[in-house]
Amino acid sequence: MKITDISTRVYRWKKSAPIKNGKHVFTHNELNLVIVETDENLTGYGTGYDVSLVDLFKEKLVGKDPLSTEALWADMWDTKFVGRRGLTTRNISAIDIALWDIKSKAANLPLYQILGGYRTEIPCYIAGGYYAEGKGIKELQTEMETYLSWGIKNVKMKIGALSLKEDYERVKAVRSAIGDDVRLMLDANCAYRTFEALEFSRMVEEFHPYWFEEPVMSDDYEGMAEFALKSRIPLSTGENEYTIYGFRDLITKVHPAILNPDACSMGGISEYLKVAHYANAHNITLSPHGQQQVHSILDCAVPNVIFAEFYPKQYDENIYEAYQNPVHFNKSNGCIEVSNVPGVGLDLNYEFLDKYRVK
Repeated sequence: MKITDISTRVYRWKKSAPIKNGKHVFTHNELNLVIVETDENLTGYGTGYDVSLVDLFKEKLVGKDPLSTEALWADMWDTKFVGRRGLTTRNISAIDIALWDIKSKAANLPLYQILGGYRTEIPCYIAGGYYAEGKGIKELQTEMETYLSWGIKNVKMKIGALSLKEDYERVKAVRSAIGDDVRLMLDANCAYRTFEALEFSRMVEEFHPYWFEEPVMSDDYEGMAEFALKSRIPLSTGENEYTIYGFRDLITKVHPAILNPDACSMGGISEYLKVAHYANAHNITLSPHGQQQVHSILDCAVPNVIFAEFYPKQYDENIYEAYQNPVHFNKSNGCIEVSNVPGVGLDLNYEFLDKYRVK
């Protein structure tokens, strides 16, 4: 089998209302697609946070065997010209995911089985609790109560955009709404300095958060290490880390309790597997970030994932309509069931998405 062509498509649609985390405002949802075609009528689909540089790698890939994922990753990874992080690695990620899509389809086996087949379902948490105009404490509590009505046992909320006192009141209100038996995760999206994160950690200890995600900037290993040492709330981080080399340094310098690797940016499925097993050797658990179509499959492949991140329609109104086989959430046990369809879960409903295509 040989690769014959590589192309991209980008879809973008407006949210019904902007939402905000600790540092960023989101007005749209976006789906960036890489399409890898072969001479055996097998097509691979990959996704990442950027696909604008895919043509940089096309010459290295066309004519090659798409099943040779390690060899092709090594061909693309040339740090003298393409960089060690950032957009180029995000483009490599999307391509690598498309190659694994082909590999799974060629084997006619579900991808989670090819990658390890550890489980068939994974507990999830709802990625919610964003800031929004007109969304006060009452509305935040109602949102969380809605998630609980679905059978969810784990919820995450955003912090970092308001004063420490205001966010303390929001955390207090959410804990009051969900009760003591539901896990509550906090996510600052790198909004704090270390001393601020530690102060807020002390303030909200009484609400026993399950983790404190990205308290400080992703490259501030010293700040993260100080937080991990001094806070009684477990540190969760890694969604903005790249490759096995970055995660090696993150683990050895910071000692986080939970890692949040994102295959759509860190280097694809090939790097995700390396990081998952390296973390397991250090007794570190994972809860991968983002893109639930892809990550729910990866979550079920390896043993040390504890939660899948699940985005509801409150985050993305088209999250189910965009895909032929959308992620299935089981309300009876609060788990995501893994797809038994070969591939990475990115076969799209083009008829629905065409009106949103921008490139």
